[in-house]
Amino acid sequence: MTKQALPHYRNFHVLYAGTFIVTMGSQIYSFILPLFIYEWSQSAIAMSTMRVMDFLPNVLLGMLAGAMVDRINRRKMMKWTSMLQAALASILVLSIWLDALHLWQLYLFGFLLSTLSYTFGNAKHAIVPQLFPREMLTDIQARFSLLGTVLSIIGPSIAGFLIIWLAYEWMLFIYVISLILLWLTVFLIDPVPSPEWKTGQTLWQDMKEGIAELFGNQTLLPPTLTILFTNFATSLVIGVLVFYAVDELGSSPQEVGWMFSVSAFGGIAGAKGLKMLRKKWKRGAIFHAMLCVDALVLCLFFFAAHWWQLAILLACRTCTTVIINIIYLAIRQESTPNHLLGRVAGTSSMFMKLVLPLGLILSGLWAEHLPIPCLFLISSAIVAFLAIYLAKGSFRSAT
Repeated sequence: MTKQALPHYRNFHVLYAGTFIVTMGSQIYSFILPLFIYEWSQSAIAMSTMRVMDFLPNVLLGMLAGAMVDRINRRKMMKWTSMLQAALASILVLSIWLDALHLWQLYLFGFLLSTLSYTFGNAKHAIVPQLFPREMLTDIQARFSLLGTVLSIIGPSIAGFLIIWLAYEWMLFIYVISLILLWLTVFLIDPVPSPEWKTGQTLWQDMKEGIAELFGNQTLLPPTLTILFTNFATSLVIGVLVFYAVDELGSSPQEVGWMFSVSAFGGIAGAKGLKMLRKKWKRGAIFHAMLCVDALVLCLFFFAAHWWQLAILLACRTCTTVIINIIYLAIRQESTPNHLLGRVAGTSSMFMKLVLPLGLILSGLWAEHLPIPCLFLISSAIVAFLAIYLAKGSFRSAT
C-alpha cells in the first residue's frame, strides 16, 4: 500500500462522511426519543427502561456480534446492518404515524436498533486496518473522536431548534434519512477480503477464541484492564455528580447544563492535543500520563465548591478520557490479528461496560447514607492504583 497523507485516501473521506451523517442523525434520535416517551407515557420508569434497552446489546450481544463480524465480510456486514437499521427506523416512524405503536414495541425497536448500531460500529472498527496503513490508525481514531465530540456539542442544539418546527415523527424521519445515506456511503468503500475463519467451528468456539486472544495479548490486556477499572471509578462519579451539583452545591438546572457543555470542549482539546503529544512521547507514556492526570483531577473534585469548578474538572477528565480511548482503539486495531479483531473488540467492550451498572448502583447507595465527596477520593485512589500498575509493566515504554 503506497504511503500518502490521510486526506488523500478516498476511503477515509467516505467513512468520515458516513460517520458525520449517522452521528448527526443519532444525536437527533437520542434527543427526541426520551421526550417522545415522556410525553407519550408520562413515566420516568419508561424513560429509564429505554436507556437500559440501548445499553443491553453491548453487554449481552457484544461477543456474539464480534464473532459474526469475524465470519462475514466487514463491508457486507456494514451494508446489511445499516440497511436493517434504516428499515427498522422506517417501521418505527410509520407505526407512530398510524398510531399503532405500543410501549413494548418501542422497547423492542430500541433494543434492535442499538444491536445493529453496535454491530455496524464493530465492523467499521475491524475494516479500518484493512483500508489504511498501520501508522495512520491513531490519527484516524483521533479524527473520528474529534468529529464525534464536536457533533455531541452541536447536535442537541440543532435538535432543540428543529423541535420548534417539527413533530416528533418528522424528527425521527430525519434519523431514517441519515441511516439511508449511511447505507449508501458503504457502497463507496473499496472492497476488502473476507476474514479468515475455521470452517466448521461453532459460534461459541469463535467467541472462546476471541477471549483467548484478548487475555493472551500482553500488549492489549494491560490497557484493557486499566480502562475496565477506570470505567468503574468513572461510574462512581457520574452516578452522583448531578445530584451533588444540585442538592449539595445548589446549582440550577441551567448551570448543570452549562457544566456538561463546558466539559465537552475537553474532548476537542484531547483529540487535537494528542497529535502534539505524540511528537515527544510514545503512546504508552501518554496513556500513563493521562491516568496520572485523571487521578489528580478526581482528587480535586473533593474540593470543588461551585458548578464552574466542576465544569473545568469535567473538561479535564473528558480530555484525558478521549486521549486514552483514542490510543486504546488504535493499539487494539494494530496488535490484534485482523481475523480476530471483531471478537476481541466485542469481548473487550463487553467487559469494560459490565462494571458501569455496578458503579452506578453503588454510588447511589453511598449517596443515600455517606458524604458524596468521599466517593471522589475513592475514585481517585482507584485510578492512581491503576497508574502504578501500568507503570510496573512494559506497556508504558513499549507502545
